[in-house]
Order: sequence, then C-alpha cells, then structure tokens
Amino acid sequence: MNDESNDIKDQVFQTVAEHLGVEKSKIAESSSFIDDLGADSLDTVELVMAFEEKFGCEIPDDAAEKITTVQDAINYITEVKGKK
Repeated sequence: MNDESNDIKDQVFQTVAEHLGVEKSKIAESSSFIDDLGADSLDTVELVMAFEEKFGCEIPDDAAEKITTVQDAINYITEVKGKK
C-alpha cells in the first residue's frame, strides 16, 4: 500500500470511529457498518455524507448502497481519488 492509500485508510477509520462512536482499535477492514459496528440505515447515510465531505468527492446513491464495509469505503474512495 502506498502512502496515499494508508492515509485514506486512516481517515476512513477515524471517520467511522467518530460517527459511530466506536474505538478505532475495534474497527477492521472487514467490519460491516451494520452487522459489526452497530450502525443503522441513517448512520450509513450520514457516514457516506461524512466521507464525501472529508475526501471532497461525490458518492452517488447506487455506489453508496454498495459501501457496506470499511474496506468497501476504502476501495471506493481510493478509486475515486485515483481518477482526479
């Protein structure tokens, strides 16, 4: 992983921790926002909005529906940031 990928990962972890009230140490790439981290559908919408704000990108609804784990978020944001 390059530095930018690590930076994105760290920022995603931080955002998830802040918005879901979970300790960063309890978050893994494979963590499901709903099943593992206790988020509900409103939490996931707010999380996507937080990712958009933090990373300066737009996440369309169809893509947002597919972001169900921490790794999904990292992958999507890395891909979008790579296209800029």
